[in-house]
Parts: sequence; C-alpha cells; structure tokens
Amino acid sequence: MRTDIGRRSVAPLVRQGAGAGPAGTTGRGRVNPLPALVLLLFLVFFVLPVLWLLLAATKTDEQLAHSSPLSFGSLHALKANWDSLSAYQGGVIFTWLRNSAVYSFVALAITLCAVVPAGYAMALMEFRGRHMLLIATLVVMLMPNAALVVPLFLELNVVHLIGSMWSIILPYAFYPFGVYLTYIYFSTALPRELLDAARLDGCSEFGVFRRIALPLAAPVVALVGFFSFVANWTNYYLPYVMLPESNQYPVQVGLGMLLNSVPQFNPTVGAVAVQRPELALATLLAITPVLAVFLFSQRFLVSGLLAGANKS
Repeated sequence: MRTDIGRRSVAPLVRQGAGAGPAGTTGRGRVNPLPALVLLLFLVFFVLPVLWLLLAATKTDEQLAHSSPLSFGSLHALKANWDSLSAYQGGVIFTWLRNSAVYSFVALAITLCAVVPAGYAMALMEFRGRHMLLIATLVVMLMPNAALVVPLFLELNVVHLIGSMWSIILPYAFYPFGVYLTYIYFSTALPRELLDAARLDGCSEFGVFRRIALPLAAPVVALVGFFSFVANWTNYYLPYVMLPESNQYPVQVGLGMLLNSVPQFNPTVGAVAVQRPELALATLLAITPVLAVFLFSQRFLVSGLLAGANKS
C-alpha cells in the first residue's frame, strides 16, 4: 500500500521533470533563440564598425563613397593611403604617436608608484583623516573629467607648466579610480593573517607591503595599469586645452586636426586636404597600441577583474 502511494506521489514530479530542459531551451526541448539573437545584435553593433574601418583603409575615396561598405579595396590603395598619411605635414602622425606614448607611459609609471601604496594605506592602515581621504577620492572619481579641466589649468598656470609635457603627465598620473580599485582589493582579498605573521617575524610595514602585499596584488596592479593607460591614451580634452603647438599634440588631438582637414567635413580646406581613407588609416594607427597592450595583459586582466569578488 505504501509503495503504491509513493509511486502515485512521485509520478507527477517525474512527468514534470521530463518536460524540463537545460537552460536556454523550452519545455519541449526547443532551443530558445533569444540569447543567440541578443549576442548577434551585440556582434553586429560592435564588430561591423571595426570591420568597416579596416576595409576603408584599403580603398580610394571614390571607392569608399560608392562601393559596398564591406568590400575590400586593394593593396595598392592601402599603400597610397599610407604614403599620403606619412607625408602629411612631414610625417606629423608619427610625432603624435610618439607624444601619446611618452605622455601615457610616463604618467602610467607615476600612477602605479602612487596608486598602489595609497590603496594599501587606506585599506590596512589607521591614520587621521583616512575616511575623509577615501570620500574625497570617491567624489573626484565620480566627477566628469571636463569639470576638472579649468581648475587644473589654473593650478598649472600658477606653477608655469602650461605648454609643457608635464601639464599632461601630472594630471594623467592622478588616477582616483585606481586608488579605489587597489583599496577594494587590499581590504577584501588580501589575507590579514599572512600580513600579521610577517609583522610578527620582524618585517617592517614597508617590507610587508613590498614582499607580501605587492606580489599578491599583481592582478589588480595590471588592471589599474591597463585602465590608466587606456584613459591616458584616449584623453582628448585636456591636451587640447593645455598644449598650444600641434607638434606637442597626442594622437587623439591629432585625429581631430585630420578630421578638420577632410573636405567632406570641412569645405573650407585648401591644399592640406586629407581624404577619408587616410583618416581611417590614422584611426587604426591610433587604436593599435591599446589593442597591443590589451593582448599583452589580458591574462592578468581576467584575474584582476575577479580580484576581491570573494573575501579570502
């Protein structure tokens, strides 16, 4: 009797479970097309513009205007665009790329030397004004960069740095988002017992940071470095305000000058006109260093993004 009752009570559950499928499938085993459709839309939205940009550099201006958007031009047109871009104002595109590299990497070195110890101090040390400093860091982090340009200009003008490379590097080096990232990592993912054991063994606070905390923080240091480099490389407004001469510009401001030299966007351009395929090629040159840094550091970025997700 009990066996029959048990079978009758289990049977509806078995029938209900038989109709259920894995995630992404319907009750009858049909695949749900919605996730694939959403991924396809994201793919089209992000990949097609990049593909168009790659192909645009292989065309003449006439082909770019009248041929299929996703058609390949020719290697001869690519070489002609490269020669025209290299000859523009005596190869100033390479000067812009060099300036961007100098500004970004010098600021990155200063950023890492300042941000990582600051995050460690705010996370693991007690001192007067610690909470106010953290609040100020968060407030500055949430402010738009354009709102800080005028105060920065006034400050740098007082110390006579306007027009020098330091008017770009020093503001770049101040990176409050990196301070917050390292603060989160050190306060959540770093084992306090390990640090206490090092202190009991006679290690100084600087030795604890250098020998214990810093090696364990390699993923978040790489993450901060990548975000800082991308922010430095893509900054447009600050160099445009601080630098008076075009040979001091980074490549982002240089792209703005090239855009103003395209006849389709600025009909008043004279003999220094730049064609649209040359502008596309310059854009590819501008994004290549960021892509190279990403490919070099991507194995650290994944672990850095997950750092601090679970408290050790």
